[in-house]
Amino acid sequence: MVHVLSSRTLLRPTDPDRSRAFYGGQLGLAVYREFGTGPERGTVYFLGGGFLEVSGRAEAPPSPGMRLWLQVADAAQAYEELTGRGVEILRPPVREPWGLIEMWLQDPDGVPIVVVEVPADHPLRFRA
Repeated sequence: MVHVLSSRTLLRPTDPDRSRAFYGGQLGLAVYREFGTGPERGTVYFLGGGFLEVSGRAEAPPSPGMRLWLQVADAAQAYEELTGRGVEILRPPVREPWGLIEMWLQDPDGVPIVVVEVPADHPLRFRA
């Protein structure tokens, strides 16, 4: 087994400045570190137990299979904060049949982002 010390998701946006404005400004993700110079410089954001690196530039948006799953303490509060910052919400928070509360949005390149709340009574809170 490989002993993983750290990890991050790498995102190559079509417009790096627009993506940094979205992730850092609109979503309000905290910056872990920045590197390089110019518009294609790297910015690494905290994502709870992981990181999201926005760096470089791509000619086309990421694969339709790319998704981000962000767990928050309160999806309704996140909805209010994000709509207040002008983020377009594709679907407001809804309790799913599997018990999670999910809200859907997307980044400027169309990468789907699910914002998830794990309710106090959900089995994920009770790990053996």
